[in-house]
Amino acid sequence: MKVWKWALPGLIAAVSLAGCKGFWNSLPSGGGGGGGSASGVFYIVSGTKVIGYSIASGATTPTAVTSGSVTFTAVPQAMAVSPNGSFLYVSAGGIFVYAIGTGGTLTAVDNGSNGNISSDNPTAMAVDGTGTWLVESQSGTGVLGAIPISSSTGGVDSTRTVQTASPNLPSTTLTQMAVSPSNSTNPYVFVAMGSGGTEVIPFTAGSTGNPFGTAQNIAVVNSSGGANAIAVDPTNRLLYVGESAAVSGTQSGGLRVFTIGTKVSEVTGSPYASQGTGPKAILPTSDGNFVYVANISASSGNIAEYPIATSGGAYSLGTLIGTISTGKSTYGMAEDNTHTYVIAVNSVGSPDLSTYTFDTTTSGKLVAGQTVSNSLNPTAIVAVP
Repeated sequence: MKVWKWALPGLIAAVSLAGCKGFWNSLPSGGGGGGGSASGVFYIVSGTKVIGYSIASGATTPTAVTSGSVTFTAVPQAMAVSPNGSFLYVSAGGIFVYAIGTGGTLTAVDNGSNGNISSDNPTAMAVDGTGTWLVESQSGTGVLGAIPISSSTGGVDSTRTVQTASPNLPSTTLTQMAVSPSNSTNPYVFVAMGSGGTEVIPFTAGSTGNPFGTAQNIAVVNSSGGANAIAVDPTNRLLYVGESAAVSGTQSGGLRVFTIGTKVSEVTGSPYASQGTGPKAILPTSDGNFVYVANISASSGNIAEYPIATSGGAYSLGTLIGTISTGKSTYGMAEDNTHTYVIAVNSVGSPDLSTYTFDTTTSGKLVAGQTVSNSLNPTAIVAVP
């Protein structure tokens, strides 16, 4: 267990830790670091850098944000953006926090030891829907922690203490993390753990003590497969889990869909074919009406496009709209906050960034736009909500 102390102007705090690709349903409030002015901004991980880009409605290609990039001594493992769009958290040999300013500029928030607010190096990280907890864990430990943070300053809230889920996660392999959006009736933390399945942990942000509840484990469909990707509907209706070896046939990747309530229950017909062998990224649209699944491939991947079907108040996945090609090894997707573009990052390139717009005649269908190929080899992406 490690303890770090640092100082912000007027704030002294101590954090004790035992050792998340974001999507939010609310528009930026503009508080804290001024994320409300960061229109069309997203950040990618490229080597040891986090690079900010902006894309305006009608633009042909994304442009790099001036003063929107940071170079670290270690390769960033995860990123998360606060739900008010004001702060970016980066795991890179420690957890660093940056205020998001006008146009996506980044300014370090704290002046602690080496600039970081924790010595942990989580491989999955997410800010809860209230913006008051940074939930994090790293592969190899199985420990799931929650750092108390201030939604207005982005730094640690010294009036509360770090909490951990008990018992630890049942698997030490960690792939992705998602959290319920703000104002959810039944809020959870969701953790994809490869062959260990998916852990579903109730999360009560307003509690005076530990926000973690009693966990439920969702086993993988096939013991030879794994839970590789995870996402939650922007209104907390549905949980999406991407698993390998989940359906029969040569394209054995599957998208599992669960309704979210006091319990998390798989819908009839799940798992659905993801249209590839290895689903690595899932993106529900901001209106919750569609979901996209990126299938990783070393040669040429694709994004499968699905509508959300409703019947008598029940939700499920509708008939496949189609697929669209991506670059090689698509590891992440994000929708910009103007709701104009979907951006995919391809770690092996061809291209590095793929941009898509929404078809005006077929709802939910993506249309390929401009691309960026400049040896970025990006491995992750988050958009300012």
